[in-house]
Amino acid sequence: MTRSPALPRKRARKQTLLIDVMIQSARWKAEPRAAAIVRKAIRAAASAASTPSAELAIVLTDDSAIHTLNRDWRGHDAPTNVLSFPAKQPRGRRTGAAMPDSLGDIVIAYQTTAREARAECKPLKHHLAHLAVHGFLHLVGYDHEKLRDAKRMEAFETNILAGLGVPDPYASHRKL
Repeated sequence: MTRSPALPRKRARKQTLLIDVMIQSARWKAEPRAAAIVRKAIRAAASAASTPSAELAIVLTDDSAIHTLNRDWRGHDAPTNVLSFPAKQPRGRRTGAAMPDSLGDIVIAYQTTAREARAECKPLKHHLAHLAVHGFLHLVGYDHEKLRDAKRMEAFETNILAGLGVPDPYASHRKL
């Protein structure tokens, strides 16, 4: 009896998520673990969304900088809490098989985030995690323009955040 040679086993592709966190405002010193919080939240969201290997940047800034971005890119002349800028993928074949796709950038403003957290009586770290997850889901195609899409996105956010020990950020809005 002859043995056939063993076939090589396919290795499961490991998800590689490259997250670059840039702190562009000294105000974020009030939350010294901000970079770690957003990285953990993004990893949880990427895992839940089954995101393949990818890279993204998160910019932790202030209201002045996000106000300018919001005005110039969205036509809203006011600061906001989070903005997402999805990257457009280049056409054609990539040369490096292991090279991750760029998902884009997420920008989060300190003052608006802190003000909202205080107003909603929640820890800043919980609101920051929520905004990071929310911004990430926008990068991978989720939206909340239509009621059906908003409910789907909110439910997904709530499930991801629950896995991080963050209470449902929409609970108070649902009671109204």
